[in-house]
Amino acid sequence: MSRIAYINARLLDPASGLDAPGALLSEGEMISDFGPHLFSDGVPENIATIDCQGHCLMPGLVDIRVQLREPGEEYKGTLESAGRAATAGGVTSMVCLPNTNPVIDDMSVLEFVARRARKLGLAKVYPYGAVTKGLKGEELAEIGLLSESGALAFTDGIKPVSDAQIMRRALSYASNFGQMIIQHAEEPSLASGGVMNAGETATRLGLGGIPREAEIIMVERDIRLAEMSGGRLHFAHLSTAEAIDAVRKAKTRGLNISCDTAPPYFALSEIAVGDYRTFAKLSPPLRAEDDRLAVIEGLKDGAIDAIASDHAPHDEESKRLPFAQAAFGGVGLETLLPVTLELFHNGHMDLLAALALITSAPADLVGLKAGRLEKGAAADLTLVDLSRGWKIDADKMHSISKNSPFDGHLVQGLALKTIVDGRTVFELDG
Repeated sequence: MSRIAYINARLLDPASGLDAPGALLSEGEMISDFGPHLFSDGVPENIATIDCQGHCLMPGLVDIRVQLREPGEEYKGTLESAGRAATAGGVTSMVCLPNTNPVIDDMSVLEFVARRARKLGLAKVYPYGAVTKGLKGEELAEIGLLSESGALAFTDGIKPVSDAQIMRRALSYASNFGQMIIQHAEEPSLASGGVMNAGETATRLGLGGIPREAEIIMVERDIRLAEMSGGRLHFAHLSTAEAIDAVRKAKTRGLNISCDTAPPYFALSEIAVGDYRTFAKLSPPLRAEDDRLAVIEGLKDGAIDAIASDHAPHDEESKRLPFAQAAFGGVGLETLLPVTLELFHNGHMDLLAALALITSAPADLVGLKAGRLEKGAAADLTLVDLSRGWKIDADKMHSISKNSPFDGHLVQGLALKTIVDGRTVFELDG
């Protein structure tokens, strides 16, 4: 069993509040010890040593919203390319949406994804199950059987469950298995025909707008349905002030409701669309500055529970089209860490609070034993240079698809090394 000592580290554990110089020892796949005084008398000769040179050693990131594209659309991305992108970004666990082809609405597809990811040995992959068969929004999938097979929660991915009766039944049925329903909050008839945030910018560019109300109305409706059914409900990638406020109020009323957002919604606004930049065409769309600031407030006060990358790879042909025809979505696995660190570098949040949003908090939401430094836990770690500045270059990404809304963005903070089950799976060159 390999024993590795990580010395001269700044140990960060957002879950426990640890921020101290120290060392960590892994034995095989597990963390066996860590702390400020470990190896204070030196490392025994029979233990391999990695000198962290004062950099931050922290739990690997947990990303709870990733589109893998395998099986079915491997030209956009594969489990391997997503695994390499994830580990380059310090992500050691990711949860994938069920919008593969075939859809993850039965056990065989779920087991294929889990088995293939284990074989690759890169970032760990955990699937969500579909709420409805074929993501068609008409008939509930086998939530009980998928739950037994390891689905962490249930979602129709990038499609909202738009039928209120189906949503009510899904919330009620899933609660029998202690499962959560995750909703892409967008009222489809209101959003129909829109390609960016409705408002002055869309009007000036001559583009169809998606009104903010499409998100707000769906959030308000589903909060009522969760209250009716007693179900557990989570909203993905919220982007508007009123939707976040509705979740905030629902929490004060004791409802079992949570939400996340994605880096574009606190780091970019609709101005990033510029002159029809299709890399900035996302779903939900980038919003106005007031909403961006409201997302930051939601992260600060706990209304928003976590940050997920919303990784949505698309091939060049899908994005190099007129803006109205281009696909929605951007890659995000490699930019999750540095863009989240902007919350710290810009003075909005302290370091551990920001990092909790991409480690322990998302892990807790989906019930994963991850995102923490704990004795006996899996040695899933990332070594981070907090202060290194760099420019995001989409062409240099590990993802097969390069459609990053942050292409050209200046950031600070970089994963130097990523460890999964005690094995180094990524190391930065130079």
